[in-house]
Amino acid sequence: MKIVEYADQDMMMIDVANQLAGALNEQVLLGKRASFAVPGGTTPGPIFDVLCAADLDWSQVDVLATDERCVPPDHPRSNERLIRERLMVNRAAAARFVSIAQWGDTQKDGAAGSSQLPDGLLPINVLLLGMGADMHTASLFPGSAQLAAALDDNAPALMPVEAPGAPEPRITLTAPVLEGAMSKHLVITGAEKRAALERARKLGDPMQAPICAVIGGATVHWAE
Repeated sequence: MKIVEYADQDMMMIDVANQLAGALNEQVLLGKRASFAVPGGTTPGPIFDVLCAADLDWSQVDVLATDERCVPPDHPRSNERLIRERLMVNRAAAARFVSIAQWGDTQKDGAAGSSQLPDGLLPINVLLLGMGADMHTASLFPGSAQLAAALDDNAPALMPVEAPGAPEPRITLTAPVLEGAMSKHLVITGAEKRAALERARKLGDPMQAPICAVIGGATVHWAE
């Protein structure tokens, strides 16, 4: 992986947005649809605010979340809500959103549903990842009962998982899908997450540091 350091976060968000737009446009200019997987959380919002105005044929882009919580799509904790409100506006409103969540009627059966993605989405063309201070990414959490299965080379594309201490179940893209993305970018901010990344590199164990399973060949963007 390659680490790029920036003088400030604003500069980083603009540069990352430009790189993502370029990678998406390369795929579209080949006459193919581009699949674009993005995280939720607090980090990607400023990137989305810049990226949504990028001049490319967004009608040829399929956007999906790397993971989702078992909440309604208009819930404050919904990744779909963040993506629709911050990314799929302006020019990017022409993109197609592909939901990975097929929730049941109750939270108990909420993570049930298809384990496969629609045809044509894989491999993911452009992937944006975040990482927690606990070294999780997407909903691949250390300590999760489903982590080993989600890391397995033969894992399905999607898996229901539980995050330790989280109030609701989730569904996530599994490690083989994330690792197999063609263009991968990890964005982290602050000293704590930089230290977590270095700790993950030293551990080299996806069961302790799930980010290790998906970081191969990625560009890591970091600003204090």
